[in-house]
Amino acid sequence: MINLFPTRCNLCSGAVEYISNAKIYGREYGSGKCYLCTKCGAYVGTHKPRPKEALGVLADEPMRALKISCHELFDARWQGKPNAAGKRSALYRWLANKLGIDVSNCHFGHFDLPTLQRAHTILQEASSNE
Repeated sequence: MINLFPTRCNLCSGAVEYISNAKIYGREYGSGKCYLCTKCGAYVGTHKPRPKEALGVLADEPMRALKISCHELFDARWQGKPNAAGKRSALYRWLANKLGIDVSNCHFGHFDLPTLQRAHTILQEASSNE
C-alpha cells in the first residue's frame, strides 16, 4: 500500500514538502499541488478532487520516463478498440496477473522502479508477439 500523504521520500528518505506544482511546471496544473522531495527532487502529483492525496509514489526522472513508456505500450493495446473500457479493465487484470500482484495495486503510479521495469518488459514482449 502506498503512502497517500508522504512526508519522507520513498527513493532517498529525504523530507517531502506539500507544495504548489507551479514550482515544478511553472504554472499550476490539475489539483495545483504536489509532493516534492527536498533532497533528491522526486515528486508526485495529487488528485484534483482530493488535492492532499498523492497519485502514487514519488518518482525521479528515470521512473517518470518509464511510466510514460509503460502507458504508451499499455494504452496502445486498448484505446480505440470496440468495448475499450472492458478491454482496459481486462488488460489491467492480465498485467496484474503477470506481475503477481492484486489488480487493485496495478497502477503505474504506484510502482517502484523494479516493478516498472518488469511491467515494461512484459508489455514490450506482448506488443512484439502481436
